[in-house]
Amino acid sequence: MTTDIEQKEVKPKKQPKRKIVSILKTIMLYGLMFVVIYSVINWWRQPVMPANPQLQLTDYQGQSIDLAAMSHERPTLVYFWGTWCSVCSFTSPTINKLAADNYPVVTVAVQSGSNQELRSYLDQHQFDFTTINDQQGDIFADWQGQVTPSYVILENGEMTQGLTGIQPLWSLKLRLWLASVF
Repeated sequence: MTTDIEQKEVKPKKQPKRKIVSILKTIMLYGLMFVVIYSVINWWRQPVMPANPQLQLTDYQGQSIDLAAMSHERPTLVYFWGTWCSVCSFTSPTINKLAADNYPVVTVAVQSGSNQELRSYLDQHQFDFTTINDQQGDIFADWQGQVTPSYVILENGEMTQGLTGIQPLWSLKLRLWLASVF
């Protein structure tokens, strides 16, 4: 006669090494899934260069900006943002640092009020980047922008990359460098 205890199979405990490998595989799988999903969403939401883009613009202070000429010299970052955008409050200091490091940066403030309101906001946050005031959002709409913040890298007057969301400084510098190399 066998007892219940004898009938139960005893599962061997996973060895610590196997357990760690299993955890690492799970983390890698979830990480890969995140990267794939994030990349697809980013690709879907990124701005799209219009067939006949307006690359000669005027900043909120009345200065002419020629994005085509700027991007012939060096790849240029165009940053679409808004004073009302909560995520932009995290990304704009990064863009300000990039501009302070002498990278060519032009920002487009989407539906962020009058030139005076925009100036006040920029002064209050000590942002020194070049800014175009897109009061009605026409420029952003022309680029089929869906979310702020959005980024476009132009080289020789053509869009080479489009991004959305939070981007660290090192990523933006790397992307600008890659655009200049390839």
